[in-house]
Amino acid sequence: MNVYSFPHGGLVYDDPSAPQKNSAVNAFLPSLSVIPLGYNNKKAYPVVSPGEYVKEGMLIGRAAGSGTGTVNAHATVPGRIIKKISWNDCDNLNNEALVIKMEGTFEKLGRKEEVFPWNNMNGYDIQKVISEYGVIEMENYGKPLAEMISSARKEEKLTLVIRCIFDDPWLIADYALCKERLNAVIEGASIVAKSCLKVSRIIIAVSYTEKELGQMLLSEAKQITVPLSIILTSSRYPQRNKRELELALRIYEKKENLKLGSFLILGPAVLAAAYDAVVYKKPVLERYVAVGGSAVKKPQIMKVRIGTRIGELIEQCGGFSVKPERIVTGSPISGKEVMYLDEPVVKTCYAIAAMSASQTALNKPLNCINCGECRAVCPVGLDPQYIYKCIKAEQINNDLSTGCQGCGCCKIVCPSALPLLETIFGRNQG
Repeated sequence: MNVYSFPHGGLVYDDPSAPQKNSAVNAFLPSLSVIPLGYNNKKAYPVVSPGEYVKEGMLIGRAAGSGTGTVNAHATVPGRIIKKISWNDCDNLNNEALVIKMEGTFEKLGRKEEVFPWNNMNGYDIQKVISEYGVIEMENYGKPLAEMISSARKEEKLTLVIRCIFDDPWLIADYALCKERLNAVIEGASIVAKSCLKVSRIIIAVSYTEKELGQMLLSEAKQITVPLSIILTSSRYPQRNKRELELALRIYEKKENLKLGSFLILGPAVLAAAYDAVVYKKPVLERYVAVGGSAVKKPQIMKVRIGTRIGELIEQCGGFSVKPERIVTGSPISGKEVMYLDEPVVKTCYAIAAMSASQTALNKPLNCINCGECRAVCPVGLDPQYIYKCIKAEQINNDLSTGCQGCGCCKIVCPSALPLLETIFGRNQG
């Protein structure tokens, strides 16, 4: 079977401090949950007040409206709202959350759930349910899935891509979710396809190093009526990035003489969340999270209630082996800096990496030695060292860094540990 890839740059990325391939363990239920009221500075409005009691899965924050980038927020545990809090994150964005003290009985945990048939629902009703239960793209900036579906409907021809590409060892939690919830991922894809109205094909894109997982997904998908195929992709980082994956898909399209149209690319976590919302009428209550790093005693994959504080998860992993120098949510390459251990796990959090001083000491900036390694691995063909120097000298041409995807390949290979990613991509974002 052919392996499809993007044509230029990239690298093999490994990190021995990430958790190993194991089944996920259940994290302890938090006595205090910090439930965020928004993502990427898009806030929902609280519909409950301090002192009120809430049930598991109950709506506690309402989105501002469709097309606003906000999603509904739900209580992930039963209990009493004790206060509303706010804090500024590493990007100086203000975050708001409701704090729940766990009390009472659970409505869903450990109980047999009622199954709601969806095959007779129309696409718009499915989209409404997905919106009601706060399903978002479970990575990046947390775009509401209902808004992605609405945009996808405008395309003349659409292919839904199930992205199961693990080019970064910190994606191990999504790998575990995929293996443990095969049916939810596949049926979730069917649900999203029906809601989009125009999906003419579903493609399972899986790393060639995970062929077995691809076959398991394909076997699970026998009941799907939409034409379905599987492609094996490179596991070279950043293959799972939207641009690099689309390049591989276009090569596949040409070789197989297909007309795929536009792509709606979704990972296993968001498809499983769509399945839970439509089949069980259940909001996003938990997330599979990889917790590890060189400063953590026992790295592991955990099933975590949204709102659990990061410090509690690290404590369940045996605590810190040494004082951490840096903690990020997401991959260490491009993850978001953790300012406080009381920050909560949010829907977009797939990993928590706590790094020791000895690990970060390898990344202290030195002078550029003009080796060209960054240029060789850049998947979009930029010259990061030259752009970096121009930015520092305030001689940057506005078009010079256009196309930077923020993958961080240049940052990984730079022997001088220059902040290439932060300088170049950060400038574009700003």
